[in-house]
Amino acid sequence: MAPEIVRRNNARTRWFHAGVYLTVFVLLFTGWWLTLGEEGEPSVLSELFSLPDTELHTYVGWAFAGLAAVGVVLGWRAARTLLVDSVRFRRSDLRWFGRWPAAVFTGRFGRHDGHFDPGQRIMNLILVTLLLALIVSGIGLVTVSGGPVFVLYNGIHRWSTYLLTPALAGHIIVAAGVLPGYFGAWRAMHLGGRLRTTVAERLWPAWLERQQRTAEPPMLTESDRRPR
Repeated sequence: MAPEIVRRNNARTRWFHAGVYLTVFVLLFTGWWLTLGEEGEPSVLSELFSLPDTELHTYVGWAFAGLAAVGVVLGWRAARTLLVDSVRFRRSDLRWFGRWPAAVFTGRFGRHDGHFDPGQRIMNLILVTLLLALIVSGIGLVTVSGGPVFVLYNGIHRWSTYLLTPALAGHIIVAAGVLPGYFGAWRAMHLGGRLRTTVAERLWPAWLERQQRTAEPPMLTESDRRPR
């Protein structure tokens, strides 16, 4: 019998997530290309879109800022869940962190009661803070022509990029399910958000229990339960 499947994220959340990582990828690529002094040499993306890297970076930056604004307005409930659960920490989370180094290989995570696990909550706050800093400083750089304020924005933009790059690399490694303990986690944001209950029990036990207790739990149809 195929394992029971639940839906972790809705379509709007998945599309927003896809838009974010596509635009952020372009911004990081072009941003590092320019930072490393390659402004005079068109990058692969520059040639693909027939735009200088500086212009491509600016246009995609505006697109990302607009996407973030639309996401907050239209997905305010999801944004509220993200913020509220990410800043909520419990004493039991310390036990989760104590077991985490071994659990990434064994899958024996400590229990937690949040929508996100304690590691995700910290990563959420880091990513949101750095992305917000990049949006604000990026807008500042294109609206201020020079002077000390421009220098300030430039410093914030650069250091936010330096910090965001390793944070995103860690996020991708965990979310992609490369580590044995997180195997299967990538399905939460892909393939319709379908997630096996065995994975949910391992990573988000309390969330799964709440879904199963609701009057209309997000269980899928029989066609979705077939092995893939």
